[in-house]
Amino acid sequence: MGGGAQTPPTPGEKTSGSASDDGTLSSTAGVIVYDRSKNGSGPTTGPVTPSTSWTPPACWYAPKYTPAQLKAYLEPIWEAESTGSEWDLQQRNRYVKGQPYKDFNKDKAGKGYWWDSYVNEDFPPGWDKCDKPIFWVDKGDPPPADIPNAVTPEILAELAYNEIRVPTTKVSLAPADTTKVNLPTWAWLNGVRFKPVSVTASVPVLGISATTTAEPVSLKIDPGTPDAETYPASGACELKNGSIGEKYTHGKADETPPCGVKYLRSSGNGSFPLKATITWKIHWTGTGITGDKPLPDGTFGNTQDVVVQEIQAVNR
Repeated sequence: MGGGAQTPPTPGEKTSGSASDDGTLSSTAGVIVYDRSKNGSGPTTGPVTPSTSWTPPACWYAPKYTPAQLKAYLEPIWEAESTGSEWDLQQRNRYVKGQPYKDFNKDKAGKGYWWDSYVNEDFPPGWDKCDKPIFWVDKGDPPPADIPNAVTPEILAELAYNEIRVPTTKVSLAPADTTKVNLPTWAWLNGVRFKPVSVTASVPVLGISATTTAEPVSLKIDPGTPDAETYPASGACELKNGSIGEKYTHGKADETPPCGVKYLRSSGNGSFPLKATITWKIHWTGTGITGDKPLPDGTFGNTQDVVVQEIQAVNR
């Protein structure tokens, strides 16, 4: 047992917390505070999917205990003898008997924190890899160089990425919902809903923070059938002047839409699942840093049913 490293938090527990005026750490996980006030909101939001194989940290190290709190955490475990006498002796030697720490570092109360591991609440692969034993860091000092994933502005930016929520993509169409074979159908997005969102993650006890921002840059249209053409041909509609695509207005029936689709056959008695996916450009800034390590773009989208009818011929 390497301190709290082997015990995952309760699923659904949010990673947040702080320290009180006397330096006592909150019991909530991570000492990380998230500011989501500029995040996407409402019932129809969701996380972005990274465009590469990148994943946010599965586990990391950050302050967790004061000397008194570490004592209160470990002594009941030792008394229960649930981890074996040999392990308990090693732990007592490490944290109480001066090998290398003495009496839980009580003489340093208020001058630093005991650091331990935390895990991504979704428990992805690797969540249990942060198995270093609990260690002490004086205030103002960096964690030991051999500690991987000790919390930094960069790690905070990655954790904030995981908290980004963006609006569900429902494209406005003209004609709406039901269109005709070989009729260019205009597509556009409500520019008011699709604006940059951001989340800030901070560790107040360390005085570090990072803000990760997602900015919509393009819309990708998948008609839901190979029997269709998209405008532009790539199906990728760029963000221009704060909006994606162009709203259809009367008098443009003979124009080619800057963003849209033309179906080449009817959907019969059913419909085609048109999928609209927004690409969000991700960038971040952190304490003393302007995101020098880039984060991958993210995508988020959904499908909507489009009925395509044959144009009825009129015999005179």
